[in-house]
Amino acid sequence: MELIKATAGDLPELLDLYERVSDEMEKNGLRQWHWGVYPTEEMIRDDVEQGLMYIQRADGVIAGAVAIFDGADEPEYAEVPWTGGVNPGYFHRLAVDPAMQGMGIAGGILDDVQQILRSAGCDCVRCDTNDQNARARRLYTKMGFSPCGPVTWDDTPGEAYTAFDKTLRRETPMWPIRMTPAFRSGKATPWGGGRMKEIYGKEIPETPTGESLEVSCIPGLESRDPMGRTLPELIDRYREKLVGKYADKPFPLLLKLIDARLPLSVQVHPNDAYARLHEDGKLGKNEAWLILDTPEGGGELVYGIQAGTSMEELRAACLEGSAVEPLLRRVRVRAGDICNIPAGCVHAIGAGIMLYEIQQSSDVTYRFYDWDRTDENGNRRELHLRKGLEVTNLKLAPRPLHVESADGVRRMLDEDYFTLDVIRTHSRVSLPPVKHFGMITLLDGELNMTWAGGSVKMKKGETFFLPASAPEITVRGEGTAAVSMPK
Repeated sequence: MELIKATAGDLPELLDLYERVSDEMEKNGLRQWHWGVYPTEEMIRDDVEQGLMYIQRADGVIAGAVAIFDGADEPEYAEVPWTGGVNPGYFHRLAVDPAMQGMGIAGGILDDVQQILRSAGCDCVRCDTNDQNARARRLYTKMGFSPCGPVTWDDTPGEAYTAFDKTLRRETPMWPIRMTPAFRSGKATPWGGGRMKEIYGKEIPETPTGESLEVSCIPGLESRDPMGRTLPELIDRYREKLVGKYADKPFPLLLKLIDARLPLSVQVHPNDAYARLHEDGKLGKNEAWLILDTPEGGGELVYGIQAGTSMEELRAACLEGSAVEPLLRRVRVRAGDICNIPAGCVHAIGAGIMLYEIQQSSDVTYRFYDWDRTDENGNRRELHLRKGLEVTNLKLAPRPLHVESADGVRRMLDEDYFTLDVIRTHSRVSLPPVKHFGMITLLDGELNMTWAGGSVKMKKGETFFLPASAPEITVRGEGTAAVSMPK
């Protein structure tokens, strides 16, 4: 059996099919179709007249039908965060005779739909179904379609629908993915605050919340796409199209926003070699900060150890607690400053600072001083003095780098593990090419990303994942964004 175009002579049988399928849905409590509201006789007639309606016959009768489109579609689809595609095709009104359902007819129809759209030059196929239509959802999932997001229809108010899509060609580009962050809060970040919600409107779980993990594969703290799929799940599904050479390697980066209401612990991170040996094969942690906000007059960071300090002096001071404070090298920073924090560099974020942090994908941190603080029960935070001192490099004393406020794309850091670009525009600018993947975060203003076949409005504080197969992207509007990519 194969799909063939319907003719005017097929109309009586087609109208009967759609009426019976609609009645069957209603009998089963599914409010997706109601004959005369959706679909209607006028719709089916128009589909046939325009050459959009296809049918499949079995034993001389119409077993199934579907309308196929290879051009512009309903405006309701405009806001759906599709997986990808530049030249989409669509299908609607997929119907199978109730007496023949469960015989594989719908799957055969979908195979033919995809072939028809490929032949028409489409690089992806899109559709939707009612969330209560379990049979259709199972079929689309089995056929390799991905759920993309909600869609609403005026003719079925109050009903929830989900849009699905599937790429039709290996070279089909993937669209930027709006990421939903995970959060570290409460006792995990007692130094955190509430500015994630106040400034960026994030749905933080509680106050204090210290970290918004914008792009994360950290177990238990994975970021998600709009359909709730974790980043590791997306990597497993889309592989090289999503993350390039990292499809078969550990995901290399972690992107956070940090709100420090109080100073963070004085800490240091290991390099890869030390972490592999002492932390069960984990990555080390090199990181960088882009300062977003400080108290009036600037904020203070711990950024290295005072020159001339010996390891013996540092060890002795750490054992005495507050005696270490005079040995800490402190610097002033303002919004827009960038600080590179290589492994081995002692550091601490000061009170009132909010920042963007790009780092290796590692949760290994060695605290060796916490300002002699205790919790409500009088307990101090765990310290890691031995390991912290073992990885400390006393020679590391970097200086903050200030970002000038010129328009365009400026590469601020090009390190061994990542790059960091800052984008400022009052009109439009092209994003740097994406090699393996990228991450763009809107820091201020209003910006839209546009590309062939799609666009999306970014919200302040929101991060999008840029797939390896992303099309060329232009940023339009007035605002500032940060873009990080792996090496």
